[in-house]
Amino acid sequence: MAKAPFRAAWLGDLAGAWIFYSVLPLPPGLTPRFERIARFAPWVGLVLGVLQALLWLLLQPAGLWVQIPLVLALGWSLSGGLHLDGLMDTADGLAAPPERRLAAMDDSRVGASGVQALLVATLLQVAGLGLLQGAAPWALLWAACWGRVSPLVAMHAFPYLRDQQGSAGFHRRHWQGWLAEFSPALLLLAGLSGLQIGLGAAPWWWLGWLGAAPAVMLPLGLGRRLGGHSGDSYGACVEWSVSWTLLLLGLLLRLGV
Repeated sequence: MAKAPFRAAWLGDLAGAWIFYSVLPLPPGLTPRFERIARFAPWVGLVLGVLQALLWLLLQPAGLWVQIPLVLALGWSLSGGLHLDGLMDTADGLAAPPERRLAAMDDSRVGASGVQALLVATLLQVAGLGLLQGAAPWALLWAACWGRVSPLVAMHAFPYLRDQQGSAGFHRRHWQGWLAEFSPALLLLAGLSGLQIGLGAAPWWWLGWLGAAPAVMLPLGLGRRLGGHSGDSYGACVEWSVSWTLLLLGLLLRLGV
């Protein structure tokens, strides 16, 4: 089969990422494909982060205790709960004996560990947004992007735990190396920094890059515990990275960094 032209290939993968990672309608004229959609997940994440940031600003007169739950609910709704499901399934798998981890992650029933993971991640995000307050819109953009970079680290560093013909196996099957797969994300993050420099949004043009710490450390730590990654743990990487990025940026802002 002849390879698609470069422009058609990346537009198709971007369209595939759009409908895989969000519930937003696909713009007309695009034909999705799914071979290499993971590299564009941060782009979709930025769109979701922008929508969350706009809602935060719109709700500003209502106060933090209206802003925080509604903005979090919007983010979860726009992603279709995809990553939350992976977070809970992964937590249940980690609580099971090693030989039963994949079976526990496949079980459609949510266990106590999954519920606890959901509560902890939610509380971390609530705490982070509470610390950020007026700076939350910028942090939401960075967290949404870094959260979707995190699975790329997992895909690069660890084998896929299931049959690669599975629902998320195509990510690893079509992997073309770190440079090819990380380049769109790096361009996006650099563009976000450039935008903030242009708008005079100091210190966000560099502070946001500290989100790389959880985006790298979490998939590495989780991959070592599991011996690899699966679609569920990719979702867990997203939620944990978003949670810890928001909290980290909130704490640093409060410390006057």
